Amino acid sequence: MEKTVIAYYNSRDDAESSVRHLREQGFGDNEVSILAKEDEGGSNSGEEMSFKNQNLTDGTMTGGAIGGLAGLAMGAGALLIPGIGPIVAAGPLAGVLTGALTGGVAGGLIDYGIPEESSRRYEQHLESGKVLALIKTDSDRAMEAMKIMDRTGGQDIEMH
Repeated sequence: MEKTVIAYYNSRDDAESSVRHLREQGFGDNEVSILAKEDEGGSNSGEEMSFKNQNLTDGTMTGGAIGGLAGLAMGAGALLIPGIGPIVAAGPLAGVLTGALTGGVAGGLIDYGIPEESSRRYEQHLESGKVLALIKTDSDRAMEAMKIMDRTGGQDIEMH
């Protein structure tokens, strides 16, 4: 039985570190999804998030766009979400969001198995500039994912 683990991170660096640890423990691109709000006016670090000059096969992006998170080759791209604005999505959730644009991020999270109340809360975290990470994996590995996310700065971690 598959479970979805979700958390938010206060910075792209924290999210990248967490994804790096998850990948080192064998979680694959087909299990890990990342969402981050694209900075329209530049981020606090002075980097602009952009999908320009991306190379998804080796896990690098220029311009600071989620940095090493771009190694999540499945369905990475920029989306315009009504009410939130541009977001960068990588991993299998990106495809779900593409089909659920009218429902926004919360609608996509609901489609991905996250309850509505939690989905709306995570959408608010994303809107405020936090980075979301989701792992969809079998129930045995989901607990391991939660522990890794907790050790690497994940906040408000839930399993569904």
